[in-house]
Amino acid sequence: MALATARKSQSTLVIPKARKVVAERTADIISGIFPDLNSGARATHRYFATFLTVVSAMGFLVLLGINTLLAQDAFTLSNLKVEAKQVADQRDAINRSIDSFEAPENLAAAAAALGMRPSESPVFLNLTPVTGVTNG
Repeated sequence: MALATARKSQSTLVIPKARKVVAERTADIISGIFPDLNSGARATHRYFATFLTVVSAMGFLVLLGINTLLAQDAFTLSNLKVEAKQVADQRDAINRSIDSFEAPENLAAAAAALGMRPSESPVFLNLTPVTGVTNG
């Protein structure tokens, strides 16, 4: 019985060592097949961070350009509003000048300056048709 126990203990010691050797060999083979994940992950993170930085910078530049164009349009709109107000003021001044020339006292003074005189016997034109009058 002691002999059987000794053989059993030797066989159990050999089996775990064989498994350990097989596991180590398998790990070596697998590590040879696949590259080191840490260095690749660092490179990928670095490129991704660079990509995000470039995309963010380009986005900010595009927003800056759009904002600049909108501000420029706002200044143009403001200048056009000022110009429209000036034109409206000039139009009102011209209309007031025309109204002053159309005033009856100014028309009478201009006519007198041209040598015209008021009529002593005004004649009015009657455009209503007269009935009962024959041509003959």
